[in-house]
Amino acid sequence: MSWISALMPKEERFFDLFHRHAQPLLAGAKALRTLLDGGEGVPGACQEIIDQEHQADVIAREVLLAVRRTFITPFDRGDIQDLITSLDDAIDQMQNTAKTITLFDVRAFAPPMRQMADIIVTAAELTLEAVGLLGKMRQNSARLNAIAEEITRIEEMADQLYDQGRKALYLEHRTADVMSFIVGTDIYSHLEKVVDRFEDVANRISGILIENV
Repeated sequence: MSWISALMPKEERFFDLFHRHAQPLLAGAKALRTLLDGGEGVPGACQEIIDQEHQADVIAREVLLAVRRTFITPFDRGDIQDLITSLDDAIDQMQNTAKTITLFDVRAFAPPMRQMADIIVTAAELTLEAVGLLGKMRQNSARLNAIAEEITRIEEMADQLYDQGRKALYLEHRTADVMSFIVGTDIYSHLEKVVDRFEDVANRISGILIENV
């Protein structure tokens, strides 16, 4: 039966949905970077992240519904579900970051936090490019693999910033302002998780390539 399935038309709209989801993902990443500039723009940037997360959720639900309703999918159903879940997890973590900042009314952020946000924007840009190439993954396999490797590389950079930032917080607040240390480490933790979720996306894409190219 496999040769019959190969001849049947496949539902290709999943590729468009992945690309549509990656757009609010990038917009949310840029809003997160603006947020970490601090000051009076923080509340507006937090709201922008929340709005983009809501848009992404709508698209993610559309993908999951389409998986159930589509007879022939362009690649494995489980891989489709895992990929959209990983994409959605990334913007969910951005929202968690914004919620923490709103909860504790933080208005100033350390340089390593802004550097991690720069990495998040880069990861989001690479992810948008990658999902746009999935529709012709055979022709684009070299670039897709390069993108996955680049996201893994910048995730390692984010890990270094995470460690450096937490150490700097400890040295700054160890004798007095314990609450600032706790809140700061919480923000670092959320930022690290955002980057980790982008690495999850890269790993999902690598897995799809291995199975289909």
